[in-house]
Amino acid sequence: MLGPVENHSLPRTAAFFDLDKTVIAKSSTLTFSKSFYQGGLINRRAALRTAYTQFVFLVGGADHDQMERMRSYLSSLCRGWNVRQVKEIVAETLHDLIDPIIYDEAASLIEEHHAAGRDVVIVSTSGAEVVEPIGELLGADRVVATRMVVGEDGCYTGEVEYYAYGPTKAEAVKELAATEGYDLARCYAYSDSATDLPMLEAVGHPAAVNPDRTLRKEAQAREWPVLDFHRPVRLKQRLPRFRPPTPALLAAAAFGAVAAAGLVWYSSRRRSLTSS
Repeated sequence: MLGPVENHSLPRTAAFFDLDKTVIAKSSTLTFSKSFYQGGLINRRAALRTAYTQFVFLVGGADHDQMERMRSYLSSLCRGWNVRQVKEIVAETLHDLIDPIIYDEAASLIEEHHAAGRDVVIVSTSGAEVVEPIGELLGADRVVATRMVVGEDGCYTGEVEYYAYGPTKAEAVKELAATEGYDLARCYAYSDSATDLPMLEAVGHPAAVNPDRTLRKEAQAREWPVLDFHRPVRLKQRLPRFRPPTPALLAAAAFGAVAAAGLVWYSSRRRSLTSS
């Protein structure tokens, strides 16, 4: 249970979600590798390497050393990429790539926190150009993500401006709490990785989601909830269950149906007149 609905006379609270393998079933950054290849940003060899990295990430997760190697590789890989092009590729392929891998359980949990009056914050090691659109798709109130340095030419330099990882995530959570007035003792946090222990320790209600071996042991030792998310589902398939169409939306749909019927009639009428 998530606890009672927020009393607005009390300090505000939030639910902090890691993204990869917590809210979505894969690595958000690596999921776009095929799109980046098709867009000419990476070559075939790099695309195959990121596909292999995605496989390793899914099977065994990633410890500190693996995450550092991944950060170094991705930083060098994106050097020289045009930021505007990256954003355009992400926007064009977001629904096709991310929508099908969102955990149904995570989407429901996000809705429950919102219904209880809590802000939802995505805190991810992936880059902001990828995480921010996903956060918007999920209805998150705020996003904390890694930021790369962008040169005057609008391209990535390969340097990291801000790395949202490990203790840095916890620092970001505490800074948000200070600026937004969150009572961390009454806040929630969710992650799959032991590297996020500092973030989980920063709140009063931590939970492990699909945890790696180390985090599972820590969660069991500390008697934290351990959640199993395993049902990816497209948001549009589940929205009718949770967000009924508004009268305005129904009216718009009805108008669209009438307009479509009119076009069909007009086209058939025109063909009959032409043939006669």
